[in-house]
Amino acid sequence: MSNHASEPPPLVRPYALTRGRTQPKRVFPMEALVITDRYVIDGYVRSPEERSIAELCRESRSVAEVAALIRVPLGVARVLIGDLAERGVVQVHASKVPDAPDTALLERVLSGLRKL
Repeated sequence: MSNHASEPPPLVRPYALTRGRTQPKRVFPMEALVITDRYVIDGYVRSPEERSIAELCRESRSVAEVAALIRVPLGVARVLIGDLAERGVVQVHASKVPDAPDTALLERVLSGLRKL
């Protein structure tokens, strides 16, 4: 009897997720915050990965955290996030350098990096 819960997810090459693109049109720092701009309508997302990003980012998340949560390399996440930003599904906010670092943000980024 096969235990489906212990089977690894199907392997999809990263370039297949980005249609061969390796660089986003706009580079987002890994600590940039991504948030879904509107309720996701089927016509706005083009893949299960994009849908996952849109749903995850209903709560603000860093680019690095998104990559870790959907289990793709950072570069792939940047391309997918860039595509969603171009279509208005998400907004990306580059963090400004504050006088004191935001500890909660740094902890979330570190947690996301550890999951990579």
